[in-house]
Amino acid sequence: MNIALETIVPHFLFRGPILQIRPLGEGLINDTFFVETQGNNPDYILQRKNKNIFRDVPAMMDNIYKVTTHLKKIISERGGDPLREALTVIPTVDGRLFYKDAAGEYWAACLFIDNTVAYDYADSPELAGQGGRGIGKFQAMLASMKEPLADILPGFHNMRFRLKQWDEVLGKDPAGRKAQVAEEIGWIENRRSQMLALWEKFESGEIPVRITHNDTKISNILFDRQGEVLCVIDLDTVLSSMCLNDYGDAIRSYTNAGKEDDENLENVYMKMDLFESYTRGYLSEASSFLTQPEIDNLAFSALYITFEQVLRFLMDYIDGDNYYKVKHETHNLARTRAQYKLLLSMEGNYDEMRSVIGRIVCDIKSK
Repeated sequence: MNIALETIVPHFLFRGPILQIRPLGEGLINDTFFVETQGNNPDYILQRKNKNIFRDVPAMMDNIYKVTTHLKKIISERGGDPLREALTVIPTVDGRLFYKDAAGEYWAACLFIDNTVAYDYADSPELAGQGGRGIGKFQAMLASMKEPLADILPGFHNMRFRLKQWDEVLGKDPAGRKAQVAEEIGWIENRRSQMLALWEKFESGEIPVRITHNDTKISNILFDRQGEVLCVIDLDTVLSSMCLNDYGDAIRSYTNAGKEDDENLENVYMKMDLFESYTRGYLSEASSFLTQPEIDNLAFSALYITFEQVLRFLMDYIDGDNYYKVKHETHNLARTRAQYKLLLSMEGNYDEMRSVIGRIVCDIKSK
């Protein structure tokens, strides 16, 4: 990226002289920079938003502002610190939530929250429990938010939409790979109606619309130095959908003993101790607002989201690897098989998952 960052910074309401601007993180989607200021002035995070992934950055930033404004109100009412427990969007000098440069790139900024700890993965039941509590608390605070959000990711976790895409790709077979994966295609087709049934509950209103994060891996939670959940970050994907999506995707990422693209399938299985810990942490906060249909479908949501990922990896392989970045020709197929192994493990543990959830709910109600 050949951009003079010094020409971007003056467009934002940053306090104090700038000491340095340096890259932060791997930048898989956005380009992220740490802006260090002089003296006792706050530091900042500056991002170039990926307009190829987020087609409506203004709407995305409006969503983030609505959500953070609501969170700060709740946090303040509870006697917390809204500057540390919720992201703070820094506006531009002309009062906008983003800056669009001469090349058509979108930039946004937020306050840097110092003295925090972040984790790439949950390596213990205790940490998994804290992660669950973080997402549960985030959803609980937003349960009272009535203002609608823009749909910035049309079709996201929508099984009807995904299956329509799937049927179209199978019909075209653009890379000529369909014949090679007849068994894998059967994995999808054998579960089609079962998975669509959950989405139909959302379409009918049986499962309500909630404000959801949609990327609930543990690296999107900041912890304080004492190991307590402080703040949920990376709000680019917030939108209105099923809160089950957040829970299901967290279980998919937290409980997998292997890697998402693990070629040694013996490594891939569901770790039930992490499932129970995450669920206990999550329900300690989320049980305050969840309806009975949501609770009844929590366990299945993990199967739903994992199935969706199997479908999307396999669909991209058949399509010629046009969506996900791949390291070799069969990378998406390896991802498909690893996620399917995880799905099989979840299906084998499904009755126990439901039993664990029921027991936790009873424990919470008895307190």
